[in-house]
Amino acid sequence: MDHFSIPLCVTEYCTKVTYDLKPLISCLLPLRALSMSAERNQKIFLIIAIAIIALNLRPAIAGVGPLIHEIRLDTGLSNTSLGVLTTLPLLALGVFSFLTPVFTRRLGTEGTMAFALFILTAGILCRVIPAFPALFLGTAILGIGIALGNVLLPGIAKKRFPHNFGLVTGIYSAMLGAGAAIASGVSVPLSEGLNLGWRWSLGFWAIVSFVALIAWLPQLKNNDTILPRKSLLESLKHLSASKMAWHVAFFMGLQSFTFYVLVAWLPEILIERGMSPTNAGFMLSFVHAVGAVGTFLMPSWASQLKNQRLPVVVIVVCEFISIAALMLPSIPAVTFWMFLLGISSGSSFGVALLFIGLRSRDSDSANELSGMSQSVGYTLAATGPALFGALHDLAQTWTLPLGFLLLITLLKLWSGWGAGKDEFI
Repeated sequence: MDHFSIPLCVTEYCTKVTYDLKPLISCLLPLRALSMSAERNQKIFLIIAIAIIALNLRPAIAGVGPLIHEIRLDTGLSNTSLGVLTTLPLLALGVFSFLTPVFTRRLGTEGTMAFALFILTAGILCRVIPAFPALFLGTAILGIGIALGNVLLPGIAKKRFPHNFGLVTGIYSAMLGAGAAIASGVSVPLSEGLNLGWRWSLGFWAIVSFVALIAWLPQLKNNDTILPRKSLLESLKHLSASKMAWHVAFFMGLQSFTFYVLVAWLPEILIERGMSPTNAGFMLSFVHAVGAVGTFLMPSWASQLKNQRLPVVVIVVCEFISIAALMLPSIPAVTFWMFLLGISSGSSFGVALLFIGLRSRDSDSANELSGMSQSVGYTLAATGPALFGALHDLAQTWTLPLGFLLLITLLKLWSGWGAGKDEFI
């Protein structure tokens, strides 16, 4: 046998085996297609679950602003005390964003998300109880649920959709804006139109958060409790030494500061300008609805750029102009200015979330940066609504607090310019 005959024999043998296996291969191809189809459906269901969860992470806070006038009349609380209703969830966001790894070590990522949705529902229902302690306690509890959900979403998106992180970020950040928009728009109609009162108007969202919990339960089969590579203290030490991490954290905090001030006080500002409570609530809803468009489109555009400094400049200029317009005694073309405010506010949030993914190398780093930025950010933002209300009580005019908000916008430009640099933490 010459040296060419062995390969020829092997070739003939393989050809025969392949021919004989054709029926088996033909049977397996549909199974492979079925497997791919099942995997695709799982991804779709996961995106739907993420979207429903995101829809629930703002209404419990955003629904308060349009009802502040009614809550004040019913309870006699001061503007500073009413600001605390928005501040308490933000304090919980600040503390528990930092402590999220403690929960994920014991419950796993998916288990912690289920726990977050459970206590969110419980906190919303607690506020229905007609007692001051229940109102504030329930607000604090639901803030913990929102904090855990906020931190986990970027890491889940980074892990499960590594090649489509920008798109998934746009989807769930848009749903965050949509939830705030819907809550702002329907709070007064639920309270006055359906005669539910302000307590059950806020309590209505327990139904929606319970639906989110049910939608998330199938993901528990993928739950894991894998310990992160670094301890909590090691992660904190690593991030605290990163200038980039601080820029991301401050950008998150400053955009949240402005957002939650608007959630709490924009309707009151518009009412003082002559608008009815119902129309003021719908105007806040309009701001959030437009913001949802910004949160979806801006990350998609910004993620394609080498750095994100241009989007930051565009956002800050639009926000500065629209806030300045609110300082006028009567606001001409109010819809246009609210449109501009909504675009800038929503885009700020979308870019803040995008920074978490773009400035981290993997899902572990994303979770660490998400926890730090949201902890520092929301602790800073927690001072906003109460401080804004206190400045109004002091000056008896909206000019001083709105001027302070303009200063916050300029600080956002500084932090966003640093966070927009093309580098990792």
